[in-house]
Amino acid sequence: MASFQSNDVASANGERGSWNSKMGFILAAAGSAVGLGNIWGFPTQVADNGGAAFILIYLVCCIAVGFPVMIAELAIGRNTQKNPVGAFRALSNGNPLVPLIGYWGVLCGLMILSFYLVIAGWTLGFALEGILNHLGFEALAGTLTDLGNGTKNAVFTLIFMLFTILIITGGVSRGIERATKTMMPMLLVILLLLIGFIFTQEGATEGLAVYVKPDFSTMNGSLVVSALGQAFFSLSLGMGALITYGSYLNRKQNLVESAAYVTAFDIAIAVIAGLMIIPAMYVAQKGGVAIFDPETGALFSSTTLVFDVLPQMFDSLGGFIGLILGFIFFILLGLAALTSSISLLEVPVSYVIDEFSIRRKTAAWGVGGIVSIIAVIISYDLSLIDLFVAIFNEVGLPLGGLMISLFLGYFWKTERAMLEIQEGNPSFPGSTGGKVWVIFIRYICPVLIAIVLVNTLLIVL
Repeated sequence: MASFQSNDVASANGERGSWNSKMGFILAAAGSAVGLGNIWGFPTQVADNGGAAFILIYLVCCIAVGFPVMIAELAIGRNTQKNPVGAFRALSNGNPLVPLIGYWGVLCGLMILSFYLVIAGWTLGFALEGILNHLGFEALAGTLTDLGNGTKNAVFTLIFMLFTILIITGGVSRGIERATKTMMPMLLVILLLLIGFIFTQEGATEGLAVYVKPDFSTMNGSLVVSALGQAFFSLSLGMGALITYGSYLNRKQNLVESAAYVTAFDIAIAVIAGLMIIPAMYVAQKGGVAIFDPETGALFSSTTLVFDVLPQMFDSLGGFIGLILGFIFFILLGLAALTSSISLLEVPVSYVIDEFSIRRKTAAWGVGGIVSIIAVIISYDLSLIDLFVAIFNEVGLPLGGLMISLFLGYFWKTERAMLEIQEGNPSFPGSTGGKVWVIFIRYICPVLIAIVLVNTLLIVL
């Protein structure tokens, strides 16, 4: 692997960069997986689906589907040393349809980023809201937390995109790796600090009981499909991010071990986030804040809980403590969003760099500009978020994952993939784990992902 300095210079000049360290890659890939869905999506899924019963099924799904597909994506990326489009083209044997898998991944990443930026921008507004209220600027604070204010949405969206672009322009090691090495530990520390405080509040033990007590009466096909979908989405699979990150790996790195670390880190953050969010919901309820819809009796949607219920809880705490905790919480969300937005932008940027030989800085600002235009449009019409989520997230990601599994299992063949995986892990092909991986990637993963995809299509359509 090239030196630290040469990696950065190459990356900045449009050539391929590489990770400076094993831990740098793991934290960057974990950052790609750890996003807003882990912080609020997973906990609310748990609360709605039998507490620890959902967690148990989620763990099984991460190991049975997420982990094997992650190994597959990393193997494809490192073998070709290319972006998703270039990777599938290199392995296509001239078949013009195969590169479409890569194009779909790039498109999904780009479109998911366009609405993700809007939501991420909300976290900045809410982080500042308490401070402005404390300083007496109530009108401005109200504007910052008005989700329907298109101009405010656009401004914070562009600010968030600016942060993302600046990190991407730094290259693989000095940009992405350096940023995630800082942000991921910060995210974990903030989570633990918030948990420590929440557990001292009245109502937290009730929320903890809801979280850790399994209700197996809720276990049915629908719960399994929900857990499988959450596992797939939370691990950032199917959109080419891990193919792209894998393309920056050196041949000595153990892909199986790296995938295991990333999967474990993602699961850990999701579970830890649940220890904060669900007890916090019941603390809010003890403080007189409604967390269940009075008409249906169901838990409020994750967006309502995060941007309505929890701010009310922080306000109810009052004084400096409520102000600081609210600020820290939304900074936490912002960090989680930023670690994901980096990977979402890196996918199309790597495509432009590889396919058109454009310098990284130019590619980052060019692609970022295009995404920003779409994001600004969404800022003024939030109904587009639901549309884009349905097409590119709920349908697009499992479709991408299904195509990747089928491609590796039946076109590129697991035998060729094994040759790549054994670089850095010579014993894997003949091991029990290797044989199990082949079975899962060829048979079990495609079937389970197809079930999620069909179920989602039935709901969407």
